[in-house]
Amino acid sequence: MEKKQIKQEQIKKDPLLRLVKRGVLPAYKIVLIYAAAIVLSLLLSAIICSLFSSKNALAFFTSIFNGAFGSSRRIWLLLQDTALLLGVAVALVPAFKMKFWNLGGNGQILVGCLAAISCMFYLGGKLPDTVLMLLMAVASIVAGAVWGLLPAIFKAHFGTNESLFTLMLNYIATGLVSMFLTIWVKSGSGVLVPLNEGNFPALFGNKYLLTILVFFVLAILMFIYLKYTKHGYEISVVGDSPNTAKYIGIDVKRVIIRTMILSGALAGIVGLFLAGGIHHTISTASANNMGFTAIMATWLAAFNPLIMMGTCFFIIFISRGMVQVRGDFGFTNDSIANIVIGLVYFCVIACSFFITYRVVFRKSGAKSLKAKQIKGGKEE
Repeated sequence: MEKKQIKQEQIKKDPLLRLVKRGVLPAYKIVLIYAAAIVLSLLLSAIICSLFSSKNALAFFTSIFNGAFGSSRRIWLLLQDTALLLGVAVALVPAFKMKFWNLGGNGQILVGCLAAISCMFYLGGKLPDTVLMLLMAVASIVAGAVWGLLPAIFKAHFGTNESLFTLMLNYIATGLVSMFLTIWVKSGSGVLVPLNEGNFPALFGNKYLLTILVFFVLAILMFIYLKYTKHGYEISVVGDSPNTAKYIGIDVKRVIIRTMILSGALAGIVGLFLAGGIHHTISTASANNMGFTAIMATWLAAFNPLIMMGTCFFIIFISRGMVQVRGDFGFTNDSIANIVIGLVYFCVIACSFFITYRVVFRKSGAKSLKAKQIKGGKEE
């Protein structure tokens, strides 16, 4: 009798609902859940846009797809922007797998871009373009690597907070760009006209193709690096437990520094392509907040570089499509577009949460307990 009362009291004390980690779902179920979340979010977005304009919900889907795929140029721009975002995500993923929260992607891109533009500005016309482009590549990679190395040293040796450190370096990088623009642009406008020297060649006559190929190949190489190499294994072990890594003989400090050099260098390559392959100039907004957007792309892909191809494509598709929606629906600012983008991201992120966890209600817990008691042949 006392045992029965104790169990009843225990059931009453249980929370009304609790989260329980799921087992591994089959891949097709995960794909279906994500697809349902995307469709639901787009339907809600269509309703919201139609409420604030004279157009119907069907026009929303026409506009968003036209904005992304309406012409061959738009398709190439979609793929190019996807590749650039993928490049930043690839740069961040080794640090994130190590649980080093690198929020400095914007700064690492900017210094890589600044290094390349500096070579173009000071050496353009004085060296052959092939030599100049090689120097630009080296300068961008080194600049990005240094920007990744600084927080890594302080984290490894002094235990500083890497999130704050990398975030503050973004502002320093922005300040450096502003300073150099002040030096270079004598008119005081702060706008550097596009430079003609050191521009990357069009691959097979297509100016977008080189950027797309480089970053998609880098994503594949990063997948191999993380999954099949000793360095990738060490990154995973340090991320799971630094103490375990030390116990089995891994030099944690060396892994942190090495990984952040790699992370910064890859972000610097993104800056290189922004300078030499796309804009041929620089501004404080050249990074276009890709360092923060890539964080979401990386998390949605569960740190898998191959899946990141899809998440980056989806993010750019929504962003570019909403530009067209804004024009077609007559929205005078980005407010509605930002609400829609936020809604889509929220649905997808919530979806990923419920793939990992399930909700268990107290009532079902009580029934389960009683069923176990009956199955055991006695009700205490």
